[in-house]
Amino acid sequence: MSLVPLVLRRLVPNAYRPVLANRVFRRLILGFAVSYLGDGMSFVAVAWLAIELAPQATAGLWVGGAVAAYTLPGVVGALAFGRRLRRRPAKRLLLADNVVRAVFLGAVPLAWLAGVLTLPVYLGLLAVSSLLHAWGSAGKYTLLAELLPDGQRLAANSLVSSLGFAATIAGPAIAGVLVAYVSSALVLGLDALTYVFLAVLVVRTRLPASGRVSPVDQASARGGLALLREYPELLGLLTLTWFFNLLYGPVEVALPLHVTADLHAPGMLLGLYWMLFGIGALLGGLTVGALRRLPLWPVTVAIVVVWGCCLLPFGFDVPTAVTVACFTLGGAVYGPFVALSVTLMQEKSPPQDLAAMLAARSAALLTAAPLGTALGGPLTTALGPRATLGGSGLATVALGTVACVLLLARRRNQTGESRKSSVRPAAARRPPVAPRS
Repeated sequence: MSLVPLVLRRLVPNAYRPVLANRVFRRLILGFAVSYLGDGMSFVAVAWLAIELAPQATAGLWVGGAVAAYTLPGVVGALAFGRRLRRRPAKRLLLADNVVRAVFLGAVPLAWLAGVLTLPVYLGLLAVSSLLHAWGSAGKYTLLAELLPDGQRLAANSLVSSLGFAATIAGPAIAGVLVAYVSSALVLGLDALTYVFLAVLVVRTRLPASGRVSPVDQASARGGLALLREYPELLGLLTLTWFFNLLYGPVEVALPLHVTADLHAPGMLLGLYWMLFGIGALLGGLTVGALRRLPLWPVTVAIVVVWGCCLLPFGFDVPTAVTVACFTLGGAVYGPFVALSVTLMQEKSPPQDLAAMLAARSAALLTAAPLGTALGGPLTTALGPRATLGGSGLATVALGTVACVLLLARRRNQTGESRKSSVRPAAARRPPVAPRS
């Protein structure tokens, strides 16, 4: 027996072995890993190229516009093309997104080399490149659901999400070095090539195309929102998650401008921030199994408060090492939030309504972070990067505090109701006697 497979079997947890034994899944996860690496590089390059192209006085507005253009049109695509795309096989959805991303992101370095890359052209290319990204994400997870049995889907989703966190470690670090020596436009060209790689791999791999599992569509999302209104606890969870993501949005705009305008540092520092954030998020995400044994609601609210506290030092003139350490800790805190909030939804939702409620959650959250990013541009221009980061942290702490107060009030009401029911007279609890005929 070969030594390498034996070592891998000992290192890989039992839950992941059946998933990794699937040859098609192994090929797909390789493509996802390469694509995520490109996205990690774009995390730095999108904002940095906007800084290179924009006048200094309006850099905040253009950075906010660029980051929003890289994400927000996905919401428009999710709604505008729902009737045409929701019945398409998952493989076609994934391929369509990859092709659009590759073509229009690849046009950025070509326009830069030709000397015609203006800010409006740049934002237009970013916007079109992201138009099908929500459908590509839906196709990816639908494809995994079609490919694997129910018992293996959680492990597969965990591996894919961990790859995304891992890419935020390597991608920004690579991009931070590249933008210091070559244009950010060429970094976006590398991201386009990673989508080409994934598209070629998907085409050359035999994948299920039955469409047994339908992607999230508008009808199910609307039905889920109606159901959520009947469950105040779940509606409160969705509200908390939406505002949490909204308040995170300005960070993606203000942080690169904080590096350039406040610290007068090169792009390598921005890459370091996001790399260490990714390391923290990866380590935090791996603790989800342990956190599941804790009260999920209190831990989820605590994550919101602690993340806000990690941003507060950015609002003061503190050493850069302090904010780097806080951002790393913030990544560790932020990492488990998605898994915990989804687990809460799974535990509290009626089984027959879970799919519709998760669909409503996905549709609602598509708007939160991009909207926060779009607002981050004007806020950064008006207040400055440092105040925007600190203000985002302060608002997030306030959000978590309000959620904590409401949670405590709800617990007290439940305790009071249980005490009242326990002291009711025995006669009141006695079942009614059926009348004699």
